[in-house]
Amino acid sequence: MRIVDSLIMELEQEATTTRRVLERLPEAKFSWRPAAKSMSLGELGLHVAQTPGAVANLAKANIDTPPAFKQAEAASSKELLAALDKSVAEAKAALNSWDDAKMMEMWSMSAGGKTIMAMPRIGLVRAIMLNHWYHHRGQLAVYLRLLDVPVPSIYGPTADENPFA
Repeated sequence: MRIVDSLIMELEQEATTTRRVLERLPEAKFSWRPAAKSMSLGELGLHVAQTPGAVANLAKANIDTPPAFKQAEAASSKELLAALDKSVAEAKAALNSWDDAKMMEMWSMSAGGKTIMAMPRIGLVRAIMLNHWYHHRGQLAVYLRLLDVPVPSIYGPTADENPFA
């Protein structure tokens, strides 16, 4: 079994869960934000949808100048779900292209000659592609609760949904 095989299985499983969360985002509230410094619902939703593919693309080679990050706001639920499908497909394609040696290679990001981040590629995939993705998906669950939208099951029952009942 290749290193990436279990990561791909996890990505596929979590993409299904992420789709359930994104499907609950009320389009009419995409511009809503819980606080002035927070991303809007539509910005955070699109960030969650795009994270796996964006990180996979970053992980392909060392970065000498970090890309500028300005999160767009989704215009529709259809856009969110299409972005998720594209992102997961890009992430799977990248992961499938890397053998075990490539996964263990050091990856780095620097700016102005100073290293900002350096880790084996597998660490980048785990920490940023996956864990970072889950973190922001959790934020979406809080946004849903604040908007009084039923929160779907993510890893088990919520106050609104019990997959075990």
